[in-house]
Amino acid sequence: MESTRVLEYLTEVEEAAEDVLTNKQQIVDLDSKRNVNREALRALRTTSDSEKVKVCFGNMFIKLPKSKTQDMIKKDQEQLDKEINDLRKELKAKVNHLNVIQGKPELRGYNLSPLSAEEVKAINHLMKR
Repeated sequence: MESTRVLEYLTEVEEAAEDVLTNKQQIVDLDSKRNVNREALRALRTTSDSEKVKVCFGNMFIKLPKSKTQDMIKKDQEQLDKEINDLRKELKAKVNHLNVIQGKPELRGYNLSPLSAEEVKAINHLMKR
């Protein structure tokens, strides 16, 4: 009886730890895609506006107008940013769950989030007075 409870506990801890590691790896993968998109946007700056550029879709290249290509990459960047932020929020909850399972205290200061652009503007406005 005792050994099955220990085995269940270890299985639960292992699953929670695996969730945390999977989440971290997804963030790394999405971040590398985001960096590739940044490089592509930088490379597009050197081409003329009227020029068509070759874009890779899967295993084929398609010529598209520069402006349409930039729009597509920017939309992809926004989607990647959203997914990364969502994964980071999930990661905080999963790490806290893992700590609770292991009997460790909850991380302090871990639930902090940066100020929004509006909050920064409001603080700057107040500081100028």
